[in-house]
Amino acid sequence: MSEELRLREGTGLKPALEEYLGDWSVRTGIAVETWALPDAPLPSAVVRGVYAVVTEALANVERHSGARHVAVAITVGDSGLRMTVSDEGVGFSEGTTGRGLAAMRANFVEIGGTLSINSVLGSGTTLSGVVPKRALRGA
Repeated sequence: MSEELRLREGTGLKPALEEYLGDWSVRTGIAVETWALPDAPLPSAVVRGVYAVVTEALANVERHSGARHVAVAITVGDSGLRMTVSDEGVGFSEGTTGRGLAAMRANFVEIGGTLSINSVLGSGTTLSGVVPKRALRGA
């Protein structure tokens, strides 16, 4: 299903990601553990930005990591939105760059947030994104 259909106006982040994560896991054979997905309504720009980062992160897991498991957690609280996508794959060296990594960071910057990427060779990769509450109101 195309991203446009998943993210129709009024569709929340949680249902769009639940559908995508289920389809992706079946297609790739990589188990997805979902710790949390937000029920709270979010601005459409934030929904699109977070969705784009999660889907790109999973594409990278599929293409490069060799992981058999990935965990996803997205919460919205008093301080804002927090997102974590973590795998136990092969990881990559510090200083590694690529279009996907740059695009993920740019997506978070565009919605007023920050994204950090921590990877350890042989131990996997964790993406951690934060969108402060003030940016959620202004998006």
